[in-house]
Amino acid sequence: MGKKKVLFISQEIYPYLPETEMSLIGRHLPQQIQEDGKDIRIFMPRYGVVNERRHQLHEVIRLSRMNLIVDDFDHQLIIKVGSIQSARMQVYFIDNEDYFPKKKYFHNEEGKFFDNNDERMIFFCKGVVETVRKLGWSPDIIHCHGWISSLVPLYIKKLYNEDPLFNNSKVIFSVYDTDFPGELNKEICEKLLFESNLNKKDVEGLKNPDYISLNKFAIDYADAVVKVGKKIDKRICKHIDSCGKPIMVHPGGEDGVYASAYADFYEELYEEVEEGELELTD
Repeated sequence: MGKKKVLFISQEIYPYLPETEMSLIGRHLPQQIQEDGKDIRIFMPRYGVVNERRHQLHEVIRLSRMNLIVDDFDHQLIIKVGSIQSARMQVYFIDNEDYFPKKKYFHNEEGKFFDNNDERMIFFCKGVVETVRKLGWSPDIIHCHGWISSLVPLYIKKLYNEDPLFNNSKVIFSVYDTDFPGELNKEICEKLLFESNLNKKDVEGLKNPDYISLNKFAIDYADAVVKVGKKIDKRICKHIDSCGKPIMVHPGGEDGVYASAYADFYEELYEEVEEGELELTD
């Protein structure tokens, strides 16, 4: 079958953002999986708070400059890359100066949640998938971390479901016990429906796009789920427990210890793919 390929799509990665449980998993899990013999790619947004000079980010010209349509408007996609030298890993950054302004994360100068965080999420998720397509790289596992990646399962299962690069991809969504107040822009469903391959039924789970709904929505389209943290909202936990999909609870502990649990979890999903391929060829 060749070397297995794992795509990591992360909301936070240390050292580009401060240490949190999510950013540390985003930093150490890919390294351990790579050392386990897997081929990996890592993506995160190029938030304005990421110091490009300190982390020596540079634009990847051959992947950049395509336009993505969000809410019927073209937005230029810029791909930058940085290296975590100690881990021998590259991180791809999705960038656009309108969506990721200088010195900003998810809030404006007054500390208010950006009105366009819904569009930033659409742009990021679509940008990752389009860049992977441009790379011609077919992932066996797509592992999403954080709410900003919550549209990826929808895109893989509905929008890009006929793309041979993703025919056998298994999507994992990690649910964390971090949230945000309020809701995203309620027009997110209409913006998603600019894609001709999507219909109202596909996006109805985002009619009230708060943190709870985003997680439930991602879980519904994912193939498997990981619980990270002890304070995940009970409504999300109930949805996970009733989803009927493979579920893993993040074991905690040292990087190498928990990474082996993830590697085993991935192996279970690989086996599902291989069994499906065998059935098709019988």
